[in-house]
Amino acid sequence: MRIGIISDTHDNVAAIEQATTLFATEGVEVLIHCGDFVAPLMISYFDGFELHGVVGNNDGDVANLQSAFDALGGESELYGRFASLEFDGLSFAVLHGESKAEVDAIAAGETYDFVCYGHHHERELSEGGRTTVLNPGAHVLPSSETDRSVAIVDTETESARFYELE
Repeated sequence: MRIGIISDTHDNVAAIEQATTLFATEGVEVLIHCGDFVAPLMISYFDGFELHGVVGNNDGDVANLQSAFDALGGESELYGRFASLEFDGLSFAVLHGESKAEVDAIAAGETYDFVCYGHHHERELSEGGRTTVLNPGAHVLPSSETDRSVAIVDTETESARFYELE
């Protein structure tokens, strides 16, 4: 199974469209969003995928975000500030990650195969023990080119790869 990891889309429709096109081309069915969708209207752009998301510090309208997730149907789900997920035997901790110390503490516990976070707008892929820490990058502003990337986790090979978006 291939799982798309995305974060900090911040209402950037063009970036979301590029990411979802890439995910579809790469055979991704499940997406993990590490928070900061911002507007509930952004959720509909993820239609066609099983979407799992956490709330970020810029996601103020949680009630309408929840309604948008409900409209996606299927297994899509909006969690609170943290999600513990499992796909194909791999465990994922998902949080927005404002506190890097919290991200590091979760990773140091080696309870999860992957700790996925966002917020810092810089991609990261690091391993410590059994845990891989992954920040897919960000899509803050339409003109922002820095760290505009997503990641795909392959559950068969237990590996992650970044994909640049234009």
